[in-house]
Amino acid sequence: MTTHDFPADLYGKHRRDPGIRVLDAIATTRLRWSALVNRGDLARLRADDRRFPVVVTERRIEAHDQDVVSLRLQAPDGRVLPRWRPGAHLDLELPSGRLRQYSLCGDPADERAYRVAVRRIPEGGGGSAEVHDDLPVGSRVVVRGPRNAFPFAVPGHGSPAQRLHFVAGGIGITPILPMARLAHRLGVPWTLVYSGRSRDTIPFLDEIESFGARVVVRTDDEHGLPDAAALLPGVGPGTAVYACGPTPMTSAIVAAVRALPEVELHYERFSPPPIVDGTAFEIEFASTGEVVTVPADRTVLDAILESRPDQPYSCRQGFCRTCVVRVRSGEPDHRETVLSDADHAAGELLACVSRSHGERLVLDL
Repeated sequence: MTTHDFPADLYGKHRRDPGIRVLDAIATTRLRWSALVNRGDLARLRADDRRFPVVVTERRIEAHDQDVVSLRLQAPDGRVLPRWRPGAHLDLELPSGRLRQYSLCGDPADERAYRVAVRRIPEGGGGSAEVHDDLPVGSRVVVRGPRNAFPFAVPGHGSPAQRLHFVAGGIGITPILPMARLAHRLGVPWTLVYSGRSRDTIPFLDEIESFGARVVVRTDDEHGLPDAAALLPGVGPGTAVYACGPTPMTSAIVAAVRALPEVELHYERFSPPPIVDGTAFEIEFASTGEVVTVPADRTVLDAILESRPDQPYSCRQGFCRTCVVRVRSGEPDHRETVLSDADHAAGELLACVSRSHGERLVLDL
């Protein structure tokens, strides 16, 4: 198998790499294929937009460097919460008004509590810092969901694969952990490679290592940056691969899996995808007539936020619908998988990923 080395900025720097753009285009195509296979779960994204209050009943530091905190969330009256499947996420409406999305990383069998984990991102949009600093035990927040854009099909229970292989990079362990737990409970053959900068920076290490020899933990300080061969040991025909991590990691995995026959691939990344084949265009705000330019390497959402910093958004990957706007005129270039033909006909556009086929879009925000 041809290996693909990861760039030095694997775990979070934002330097753009033309080669990664090409790989990401391939990865996005595979993601759309996976979305078609799992259309039933994606169709429920819109239906599962219920809102309800929860209270923080426990906080734990999940990485020794203290950059990851987990929250246990329960209904104020202790009632049973809406059910969820591995791969699902919640949208948290934070006290500031920010809306942020976090994977559920607890046990779906626990009907009265959710668990999410959040890594502090100092250069981010402020959501992670707010979770770390402003949500002590006893805090109440409103959540939406659960919704699932990363559906999990267990061999023998909806998937033709005979075995599972999981790959997680850093905080990407959050959706993978419930999948591994369910596979273990059902007795399905599975393995996991878990990578990160160091053992101090990766969360839930004790839980992961309790699975024993099924799990390989690779850290950059001990083993160097991993290549695709190190992340996909023993993967061959009949394997379903589930991966979550930085875009360079998921893109390199996709490139390697393309050369492997009869291997399923499902993945989720936790950073916005790079823009492929972008060209500059303008957007006009219908309410004011203001016109702003969307550069070739930026998104409609980026351009909107410069003028309207309170514009809501969450996933920035084209599936949570939080940033939806309405097109009054122009020819949209839809680059998502969750809006229906009827949504498109009604003028809906996801500002975080979609673009324009023409020189200008007129938008209602």
